Amino acid sequence: MADPVREELLALAAIYCGPHEWEVLSRSETDGTIFRIHTKAEGLLNADISLELVFHLPVSYPLCLPGISINSKYLTRAQCVTIQEKLLEQAEKLLSEPMVHELVLWIQQNLRHILNQPETGNGSEKCTFSMSTTMDDGLWITLLHLDHMRARTKYIKTVEKWASDLSLTGRLMFLGKIILILLQGERNNIKEYLILQKTSKVDVDSSGKKCKEKMISVLFETKVQTEHKRFLAFEVKEYSALDELQKEFEIAGLKKIFSEFVLGLVK
Repeated sequence: MADPVREELLALAAIYCGPHEWEVLSRSETDGTIFRIHTKAEGLLNADISLELVFHLPVSYPLCLPGISINSKYLTRAQCVTIQEKLLEQAEKLLSEPMVHELVLWIQQNLRHILNQPETGNGSEKCTFSMSTTMDDGLWITLLHLDHMRARTKYIKTVEKWASDLSLTGRLMFLGKIILILLQGERNNIKEYLILQKTSKVDVDSSGKKCKEKMISVLFETKVQTEHKRFLAFEVKEYSALDELQKEFEIAGLKKIFSEFVLGLVK
């Protein structure tokens, strides 16, 4: 992590030091840092609106835009998407310098104005998670490894719902204790999936208490190539033998990925 980013995170932790205002959700040398800020901003009718802002700072940040997600039970999905678009427009003006606090201050000062614009919309569907629109457009494929699933039935249903909501296709694959998730779709949507995976209480711990997924790793990701199969749906599959799983990868045009990343999990 670069020194300016480390300093920014320390400053944010000091600024948002109230109860539940600040939480680091995940930190990785390869995936960057994901954190959540709870704040309030003045909305219509002079009423304060609670906002949950989730930021994903990639390893190349601040030379690239952060991923931003908006969550508020007081706003519709259309309003959340508009707010996010406005934040990303503002972020483009601040590229190459730490910007998170500036973005939070900006939304606190401008939320009412944004909600007053006709194009924001006032549909009834509440905003639970909004799509990120960063600069990584295009179809991508990502391979994830999960260490375990204790609440398996609930976990599978949750993964299927996320994939459906984010228009992702691919496979959730089981071979003995090996659990793999192969996702195909817009890279922005895959990033949103990863944020959901790391920030939601999707499983239970050894005592049966709901917990977040802390043992997930990204094995591989790349833009879809001509030799890669286009998955038409997201399916859950269980394999009884290694060669069955290998065949799945070969059919998908991912033979090399299987050899480099999956075989090592079996040994």
